[in-house]
Amino acid sequence: MIPADFEDRVYKIVRQIPRGKVTTYGQIAYMIGFPKNARLVGATLKHSKRDQITPCHRVVNAAGRLVPGWEEQRELLLLEGVTFKENGHVKMKDHFWQ
Repeated sequence: MIPADFEDRVYKIVRQIPRGKVTTYGQIAYMIGFPKNARLVGATLKHSKRDQITPCHRVVNAAGRLVPGWEEQRELLLLEGVTFKENGHVKMKDHFWQ
């Protein structure tokens, strides 16, 4: 059963991701004790306010792929020094935070 404070736990982790780093939905799920709920983490972030307090742009999928349709995400990551592969995915080897 998912606890009532699941959303708060997700946001607490997201706020800890340093500039220039990214993490994954699955890593966040693992860190809050729900390793099989990466999709729920994604759904939680999809409905969040995209603000500077909660840097949701620093969360990508396991392959480093950005959120489809959120063009600003790439720009925000570039401003923080995040680098990308030719296919447009984040260079996870260089920027993964866990």
